[in-house]
Amino acid sequence: MTIAPPEAPVLARAVWREREAVHKERARALTAAHRARAARHETHPVEDFLFTYYSYKPAVLHRWHPGEGVELSDAAADARAAWRWYRPGGGAGALAVDGEGFRAERGALVGNVARILRATAGRAPGFGCFGLHEWAMVYRQPEHRHPVPLRLGQDATDAVVEEHDLRCTHFDAFRFFTPEAVPRNREMLTREGQPELEQPGCLHAGMDLYKWAVKLGPLVPGEVLLDAFELARDIRVLDMRASPYDLADWGYDAVPIETAEGKAAYVRAQRGFAERGHVLRAGLVEIAGG
Repeated sequence: MTIAPPEAPVLARAVWREREAVHKERARALTAAHRARAARHETHPVEDFLFTYYSYKPAVLHRWHPGEGVELSDAAADARAAWRWYRPGGGAGALAVDGEGFRAERGALVGNVARILRATAGRAPGFGCFGLHEWAMVYRQPEHRHPVPLRLGQDATDAVVEEHDLRCTHFDAFRFFTPEAVPRNREMLTREGQPELEQPGCLHAGMDLYKWAVKLGPLVPGEVLLDAFELARDIRVLDMRASPYDLADWGYDAVPIETAEGKAAYVRAQRGFAERGHVLRAGLVEIAGG
């Protein structure tokens, strides 16, 4: 006997329009400060990072998708009917994300995202790096990536690096190490080796959940995308509070990882982010087909 596949859930127009409106309002609130600064040609060393490093414009966050496998009733006359990766649904006037078409064209990308996420999820988290990647990026370097003074000065900052074991596991942090800091890391990281070393305790692996959510495009429900962005935003704050930069003028107290108390505070926050990331990562693995 042939068993028919389950029908996709259908959202009534009033329901999906409400979800879309809530999403847009949330996205506007999350991007308001950045958009205002951009209009004034101003920058922020902490809060603008997610828009510059990942190069995704606020509009990416503002667009709501229901995710794959959901039909939107009475949507054929909506503007999204002209959006890429949408197709007619089973009901009259319904629309749905064209997951099959998206995967057919971007299957290699989806597969790579699933592979990295799955490998990371299956690895034990590490909590012994203490955010020293940011210190390694300024080690013995008179010019720095951010126009912000060093909290301890150059010599004392260099001494912190030399007194610690660098355990960075994330290539996209490691690639910004100064030449003098590179050989101090436990591993010589490469892009090709990323799936073998990425681990869920890493702050940057947690931030990258936002990147992976964006790359999976309309397959990801809008609410999940914004959750990933909020996690990345919160991680970025810790990343910079634990960095060698003095951000007091920007309203951020330091997490002094050169002290035992600072290390303990860093690890507590790091564990919390790893727990939040675990939930999001599992959801993205399922979406990607991992």
